[in-house]
Amino acid sequence: MAPGTDEAVADAPKAPGAGADARPDDRRHPWRAFRTWRHRRPFGAGLALALGGAEILLTQQASISVVLAAGADSLAGYVLPILMVVCGLLIVINPRQRLFYSIIGVLASLATWVTSNLGGFFIGMLLGLIGSSLTFGWLPDRPRRTWRRRKSRTA
Repeated sequence: MAPGTDEAVADAPKAPGAGADARPDDRRHPWRAFRTWRHRRPFGAGLALALGGAEILLTQQASISVVLAAGADSLAGYVLPILMVVCGLLIVINPRQRLFYSIIGVLASLATWVTSNLGGFFIGMLLGLIGSSLTFGWLPDRPRRTWRRRKSRTA
């Protein structure tokens, strides 16, 4: 059997995630498979929440040794943004529990106002609030909306 024949292609092992339900185009184009995966979950909302937490972490000025010496108040400035990043990732990975993660994300985002330089100078806190709100409002089983033109009434 020659390597380029149809029989060799049929016997070749399939890539993980390229099961019977995957279209043949998805096996050859990984970006299409990623796009299909991404559209089945609140990807943008989880990404916004995670980016908000990452931005707040980047605005922290003190090193970890200063935080440990200062006590629990300064440690919360690192714990809450890490919690935001984890919730954002969990929203994307496990969208069935999105309501719980979005509530935790919005509470952590609001708490960073006090603990982390005014919520990462407003930017991180706003990203976290927007991402959590979008996640809370995301509906997984909603049918696609079809756009119809209205017929103009001529009376």
